[in-house]
Amino acid sequence: MPSLKDLKNRIASVKSTRKITRAMQLVAAAKLRRAEEAARAARPYSERMEAVLGNLAASMADNPGAPRLLAGTGSDKRHLLIVATSERGLCGGFNTSIVRLARQYVDRLLAEGKEVQILTVGRKGRDQLRRLYSRNLTGPVDMTQVRQLQFADAQRVARQVLDMFDAGQFDVATVFYSRFKSVVSQIPTAQQLIPAALPAGRGAEEITKSLGGAVYEYEPSEEDILRDLLPRNIAVQIFKALLENAASEQGARMSAMDSATRNAGDMIDALTMQYNRTRQAVITKELIEIISGAEAL
Repeated sequence: MPSLKDLKNRIASVKSTRKITRAMQLVAAAKLRRAEEAARAARPYSERMEAVLGNLAASMADNPGAPRLLAGTGSDKRHLLIVATSERGLCGGFNTSIVRLARQYVDRLLAEGKEVQILTVGRKGRDQLRRLYSRNLTGPVDMTQVRQLQFADAQRVARQVLDMFDAGQFDVATVFYSRFKSVVSQIPTAQQLIPAALPAGRGAEEITKSLGGAVYEYEPSEEDILRDLLPRNIAVQIFKALLENAASEQGARMSAMDSATRNAGDMIDALTMQYNRTRQAVITKELIEIISGAEAL
């Protein structure tokens, strides 16, 4: 049975932990507001660009002169998986859910006899994937010095991906991230970047309607526009994924720290009750000893 001193030290320790988790919850809440605004602001631009590319891709689907970023290499033997996670922990199951989705994807591709390379953006994802797929990991992207995400950070990742594609190291690229829905709900998502895919479940007619039903004439040619737009789209989609991840991370951390704070409060209540009962038992024991000694006299 722990002594009164041990219980008192444990209560003080848990109270200190509760202060830390409460402070982290408030910091995450403040960061979440800015991150959520940035993620929501990026969605219309990325979705609009995806729609424009879908309109162009639908009209060039069978064109032999289509850029490789759109038409692909003609093979899907080699895959590059870009797994975006956080640099820090203490955010619940945020990182694990993204890595779980990526692992399912990797296992399926390996079972089909495909070659897989994994490019990690974020230390936590790299640490988890290294245990099972160390041979498949390629050079990681270090984001430890990034305090606030900028488009230049996404361009740096996109440039590395495009250099690998130009070098013929992969045929298909897919990015994994967590789409922010609410503080308690983040959705692990896989999005194909190369070759550019039409929006899921949408054909040429639906894409045209999403653009206002207008029929566009392009100047210069569609091939020239795609040649410039497709690399830019890679950076835009990666930037959107990183912004969604930032909002999801803060939402998950806020929720996790809230749970930790409440659990610490419950533990303090339980320890305080145990402390009071132990102290009462000690007092009762001393009174019995005093009374027994007095009666013995």
